[in-house]
Amino acid sequence: MPLDIRPPRPDELSLLEQIENDADALLRDLLDPPTWWPAPTGAERAAESGFLLVADVSGGEGEEAGESVIAGFVHVLELDGHAHLEQLSMSPAHGRRGYGRKLVEAAMAYARDRGHDRMSLRTFADVPWNAPFYARLGFAVTEPRSGFELMLVETENRMGLDALGPRVQMTAEL
Repeated sequence: MPLDIRPPRPDELSLLEQIENDADALLRDLLDPPTWWPAPTGAERAAESGFLLVADVSGGEGEEAGESVIAGFVHVLELDGHAHLEQLSMSPAHGRRGYGRKLVEAAMAYARDRGHDRMSLRTFADVPWNAPFYARLGFAVTEPRSGFELMLVETENRMGLDALGPRVQMTAEL
C-alpha cells in the first residue's frame, strides 16, 4: 500500500480526533483507567506551535482511486528551543504495518530540518507500543530539564496519568 507522509490538508484535520480516540481505546483497554480524556480536535492541534504530519495510505484494497485515507498522525510541539513529540496516533485498522515508525522518523527529520537538535516525548514506560517502541527508534530515557518538560510532568501528575503506570521522558538526538 503506498504511503505518503505529509502535512495534513485543512479538510483532513477533522479526521485526527477520531484516529486518536480510536487509538486511545487500546490504551484504555490495557490500563483500565477510571476516566479518560477525549482527544483534542485536529484544528486545536494545528493551532499549537509546531507541526503535524499524517500517514496517507491511498489506493489500498476497497478504496476509491485517488481517495486519501489517513492511517495516523504525529503532532510535534516546538517550544523551549526544542521539538517535543506530543502525540503519535495510528488507526487500529492500519496498525502494525510500520506506519507509526515511519511517521516518527519523518517527524524527527522534519524537526532536524527546522533546526532542532533533539526531540523529547513523555510516555508510559511499560506499555509495549510506548517506551519500548520509541527506544527502538533511538529515544532514551532522560530527566526533564526545561521549564516546559517540568510542566509536562506536573500536568501528568495532576491528571493522574502516573497512577496508571510509570511514566518516563525520552529524548532522541536529531
